[in-house]
Amino acid sequence: MRADFKELKMKADSLWDRLIGGQGHWIRIGSDLSGQSAGSEGVASRFEQEIGQRNLKAIVTEVGTLGLCFAEPLVDIVSPNMPRTVYGNVKPEDVPSIIDSHLIKGVLLKEMVVGVFGQNENNDLPDIFQHPMMKDQLRIALRNAGHVEPGNVNHYLANDGYAALHKVLKTMTPEEVCEEILESGLRGRGGAAFPTGTKWKFLAGAKSSPKYVLVNCEEGDPGAFNDKTILDSDPHSLLEGLIICGYATGATKGYIFIRHGHDSPINRSWRAIDEAYEVGILGTDIFGSGFDFDVEVSLTGDSYVAGEETALMESIEGKRALPRYRPPFPAQFGLFGKPTNINNVKTLSYVPQIMLNGGKWFSDIGYGKSKGTAILCLSGHLKYTGLVEVPFGLTLRHLIDDIGGGSSTGNPIKLLQTGGPLGGVISSDRLDVILDFEAMSEAGAILGSGGIVAADSDISVVDLTRSIIAFCQYESCGKCFPCRSGMSHLLEILERICVGEGSSQDIELMRSVGTNMQAGSLCGHGQLGFNPVSSALQYFGAEFEDMISDPNRDNGRNATWYSPLRTRR
Repeated sequence: MRADFKELKMKADSLWDRLIGGQGHWIRIGSDLSGQSAGSEGVASRFEQEIGQRNLKAIVTEVGTLGLCFAEPLVDIVSPNMPRTVYGNVKPEDVPSIIDSHLIKGVLLKEMVVGVFGQNENNDLPDIFQHPMMKDQLRIALRNAGHVEPGNVNHYLANDGYAALHKVLKTMTPEEVCEEILESGLRGRGGAAFPTGTKWKFLAGAKSSPKYVLVNCEEGDPGAFNDKTILDSDPHSLLEGLIICGYATGATKGYIFIRHGHDSPINRSWRAIDEAYEVGILGTDIFGSGFDFDVEVSLTGDSYVAGEETALMESIEGKRALPRYRPPFPAQFGLFGKPTNINNVKTLSYVPQIMLNGGKWFSDIGYGKSKGTAILCLSGHLKYTGLVEVPFGLTLRHLIDDIGGGSSTGNPIKLLQTGGPLGGVISSDRLDVILDFEAMSEAGAILGSGGIVAADSDISVVDLTRSIIAFCQYESCGKCFPCRSGMSHLLEILERICVGEGSSQDIELMRSVGTNMQAGSLCGHGQLGFNPVSSALQYFGAEFEDMISDPNRDNGRNATWYSPLRTRR
């Protein structure tokens, strides 16, 4: 079915206006993975039950997350003649009180209010965007997260959804789209930070067909959950960016690659795809442009290395997820031997707003060569944990102390572990580092996929490093010797140190092993695998030396930790 964009938009706007401007109440409940883990399903059921029993005029909708994960489950209520209000840490037993106060009496239950959108009449409650975690955000990729029902194409259309795709297909050539992305300065958000427009041009210039575009949502990094959150909160943003990428590069099919077991992001992605096909936004002759594009979801098993782009392609082809030797590169020989482009979820989710507002608009946001915003996952010993989208150029100190609320334990923050297990650690005395790809790399702690874990002064850096390397060793695919052997050697050395059996040569031995891994490993897992150790030695080398020289010190040997090597002994 050929979609008429104007007709789709008019229908969606009408439905949306009834939700936010009707005479009833619209109750939105955060039910992404963080909300579900906090009990949002029980909260939603209780609201449905109470509303039915009281015969109230209200609609209950499960949405994604506003990012305030520390306050989940969140309940966001739009009521006539009242400010849009967000209640936090709601339990099923709290629901009757919220209904009695907010829905029936028209009085806010202040002790549970996280914030409101706009001031109320007495001006005695803060705007939610003045919350420390919200006030400095600039939400581009996350603009709809927590506001729309995930996968609901009408909700998306009513909030400028698919307007960029319509503009691109009706008024721009593929070459012009690539140039706009180049002008924006958008760089890959999966960790490598490669210029997206350049990557798209590689595929656009390939002569063979068909061509494929892949979306990487393997996201196995401990401490990173932003890709899954986008699919869980607003999968149509990703889908629109993916279709635009296909048009710009001449690709005819896209795959969204998700780790098996993440049921909510998987199901919501499929719902978005199904609804896009139903209204004619996917399939043949999209918006009467003559452009055809198809999308499906492909699942991987629990393999961290499956997130490496060539291993990802092997997995889609039904093989074991092992990295390929390069060259040839994916733009020449990729999925099924055809030209292929791989993008991160966050990267493509920026594309619709870039195409609507122009590349220059996006490039004017940010700092230096790091254009736009960073989507970050804050966790660990912080008062406010969750998901934020902030412009590049803030300092890590502002991010941790102001947006994250500082330490949650009362102890000072000792370090940040950034960029996932292949990233690094940075000490608290370096928190004035600018949030920027280059500055973070120079500090020895890459931004990577956006995970930032804060640890307080009670943490043993040596034990933390051992835990990270245990993860990396377990997740090594074993295909190449430098990574397979190097990870095991690093873990053996760290175990030795942690149980009081380290020697004075161990630090230099780890550096030697790490150098060989960097030089000889097949993929980024081995090439970057020494980063946690090298950055820990850079900032906390004295702690390693103290643990080696004084085996009787309190070195965390009784800490609970997981090691594949230790379980085999």
